[in-house]
Amino acid sequence: MAVAAGALINLPAWATNWTAETVKHTPKFLSSGQGDLLGDIAETIIPTTDTPGAKALNVHQFIQKVVADCYDSATQNNVRNGLTLVEEQAQKSFGKPFAQADTAQRMALLTQLSKSDDAAQKEFYSLVKGLTVRGYMNSEYVMTNLTHYQMIPGHYYGCVPVPTKAVSQTK
Repeated sequence: MAVAAGALINLPAWATNWTAETVKHTPKFLSSGQGDLLGDIAETIIPTTDTPGAKALNVHQFIQKVVADCYDSATQNNVRNGLTLVEEQAQKSFGKPFAQADTAQRMALLTQLSKSDDAAQKEFYSLVKGLTVRGYMNSEYVMTNLTHYQMIPGHYYGCVPVPTKAVSQTK
């Protein structure tokens, strides 16, 4: 019990030294080129408008982290193979990498993946799209600026004066 109590006492001091650099995500299963491609796909799904897009909010890093930590090796391989397929299809269809294609070309390629007869391609697109939306909606920017998330909603106000007009109208 004493060790547990000592650890709990020291935890806040240890955690205050965390910075974005010390907890920075390092890709575990994708190369840097594949990570950039994943960012371009996420940006195509949720582009920058008057709000930041998925790539600006580092949603692709969230996707990498979730797939690396929460999915089995078969799903990780499907993501790798899907990224390779996207790049190959872009080269074949447009004669240039996915990153250099315009928005209409990118959307056409992703739509083709979503409607594919190959189950692995559909699964890849469905997983990436779902994680993109989840990562975007749970990002700090969206939660604080768009959805106005409150950690503890419904603040308690102990003593609030009640106007007498409201009391007399209810009788």
